[in-house]
Amino acid sequence: MSSSGESNLAIAKTVISAIGSAAAMSMLIHNLPPEVQDYLFFGLRHVFIKFSNQLTMVIDEFDGMVSNEVYESAQIYLGSKLSPDTRRFKISKSEKEKSFNTSMERNEEVTDYYKGHKFKWIWVCKQIQTSRESFYNPRDINSTLRSEVRSYELMFQRKSKDFVLECYLPYIINEAKLQYLETKTLKIHTMDYENMHDLSEVWTPVSLDHPATFETLALDSEQKDEILKDLDRFVKRKEYYRKVGKAWKRGYLLYGPPGTGKSSLIAAMANYLNFDIYDLELTEVKKNSDLRRLLVATANKSILVVEDIDATIDLQEKLSSRGASPSKDSHEEESKVTLSGLLNFIDGLWSSCGDERIIIFTTNHEEKLDPALLRPGRMDVHIHMSYCTPDGFKLLASNYLGITEHQLFQEIENLIGATAVTPAEVAEKLMKDDEVDIALKSLIDFLHMKEKEHEDIKVEEEENE
Repeated sequence: MSSSGESNLAIAKTVISAIGSAAAMSMLIHNLPPEVQDYLFFGLRHVFIKFSNQLTMVIDEFDGMVSNEVYESAQIYLGSKLSPDTRRFKISKSEKEKSFNTSMERNEEVTDYYKGHKFKWIWVCKQIQTSRESFYNPRDINSTLRSEVRSYELMFQRKSKDFVLECYLPYIINEAKLQYLETKTLKIHTMDYENMHDLSEVWTPVSLDHPATFETLALDSEQKDEILKDLDRFVKRKEYYRKVGKAWKRGYLLYGPPGTGKSSLIAAMANYLNFDIYDLELTEVKKNSDLRRLLVATANKSILVVEDIDATIDLQEKLSSRGASPSKDSHEEESKVTLSGLLNFIDGLWSSCGDERIIIFTTNHEEKLDPALLRPGRMDVHIHMSYCTPDGFKLLASNYLGITEHQLFQEIENLIGATAVTPAEVAEKLMKDDEVDIALKSLIDFLHMKEKEHEDIKVEEEENE
């Protein structure tokens, strides 16, 4: 064999040996625990970065107790920027969403180009083996309590630093806002108390597909117009709120008998504003500090709802108990949601941690609420959800039966004007039959029955007197 052939054979053996070693090393790494893989991955990458002319910018998921806007914007923006080199990515779609949602997989890379500059993104997810010992991120107060800490690493040429800060990141934030509005599906978020330590997991979202609109609500047209004007005025007054020194929020109290459409009004407000709903169950909240964490974890442009506030928390009892027992252990007091804690939640310093938020309380018994909850600045707008009116009936008849006039309307309107009946009760009778005459006669029979019940109660009260 010639010397040239021997040389080529030696090179081939060297290459094969290197490939075999690399394959063996790959198999070894693949069988290591996830935390060891992460350690090797980050270590090797940092070695390469140290000797390069690249700069790496770390974007953590949280900044203290609040979400990092840059992180959230990057998450939305990069979902549509999957590059040809991407090996793995995530895809999801709820039943009610119109399009697929794509996003980066853990520790994957995406390359992006903007105005002649090249950027490499990596979504870094660090697994934490134990709950309190393995990892601490000073920018994230929840890091010691989570099993995973997330961040993005953005790599670019050192000379491009000013361009990134002044042009690229602002561009990503604006693009993310546009993408979010185009693809947004309304969500209703419920509290997950088991994940109270993790602000990213404390609210669990579910798609909200409630059909209620202001056109379908059985409210008087004048009341609807007042609510719509107030909502429109609120969302347009960001600079006004800042100028007068108030947090950009609005409080609504919906009060009235059960079945008068309080939940439907909330859904109609969410659909009109395109705001997510956060459903706060106060009976599940154990202390004031948790209440504050829940508020901080809600997004801007959202509606926070506390339904049946009079039934879910006995504020007067908690307040008097707190005042009558000043010597109680402070830890025991902290384990309660107090009136002062709730007031600070909706109108104190913590209420300013966010913008464009609406807080709604509902109650069947306004008289049971502490006056401190009801003053302007806390509950700014009080909306009485009354029994069904003749105008409300006409709207329900149009919605459920598709009619605007009928020979039985006058009799029904007279009965409704003299009888305490809720829109929910009227709607239930109109849904009983597809035949218009049968449905309306069923409603008339029901109204006569309600009228008789009311008269019997009145007679009984007079006899007891």
